[in-house]
Amino acid sequence: MTKQGIDPTLPGRGLEHERMPGHWLLAQMGKRVLRPGGLELTQQMLDALEIGPTDDIVEFAPGLGVTAKAALGQGPRSYIGIERDERAAVLVRGYLEGDSQRCLVGLAEETGLPDASASVVYGEAMLTMQTERHKADIVAEAARILRSGGRYGIHELSLRPDTLADELKDEIQQALSEAIHVGARPLTADEWRSLLEAQGLQIEIRVESPMHLLEPRRLLRDEGLPGALRFVWNVARTPAARRRIRAMRSVFRHYSEQLSAIAIVAAKP
Repeated sequence: MTKQGIDPTLPGRGLEHERMPGHWLLAQMGKRVLRPGGLELTQQMLDALEIGPTDDIVEFAPGLGVTAKAALGQGPRSYIGIERDERAAVLVRGYLEGDSQRCLVGLAEETGLPDASASVVYGEAMLTMQTERHKADIVAEAARILRSGGRYGIHELSLRPDTLADELKDEIQQALSEAIHVGARPLTADEWRSLLEAQGLQIEIRVESPMHLLEPRRLLRDEGLPGALRFVWNVARTPAARRRIRAMRSVFRHYSEQLSAIAIVAAKP
């Protein structure tokens, strides 16, 4: 970390804490698990994907590479990450070995990969940040590169209940976007299901959990005691980051009844 509290090896370099996207601000403070349902929901998604030695994996937006490491630990035949941030891609490449493991700089909606080239595709905490059109484009790309029988997993922020009024959806989306400085457009569980089914995918599992990203218990479970203490110390000594993170947590708590994390795994017929 520099004296300004910016880690030059992480995305976000060159931005002030007040302007930095929320997920990179958390990473700069030492948080390594940036998924809304934490490690537990990530692991449930990976378990449902049933990655094995014959699988060719594509991960959309691997970020800091935490899930990439877990997926690679299951011994797939190949792995390709598609990451739009060059600095994040460099971090992920540090986990990779051999010609069968790569992280490319590119867009999830236009990977350039061949049709039916993957047996497993997954992405976490990235569709939430996309417009309705881009959500559909990314899911369509996942379906295109999946071969028949392949599985697609997502882990995203969700709204509840399915009957949530449009006015409250808009209010929550605006509050989230202002707090994290990235456009946030979570869907209800039924809307996430419909998004995948619109591309011909068949839902196999759907799991939800509370959205407790910045709550102490989740922080300890995800980061471990040393990691949690490092994060708290970095936040405590960085006033601008502390203000931002308090504001994020305030929004999460204010809408705790309407916010959840969701993981879905769907298959391509």
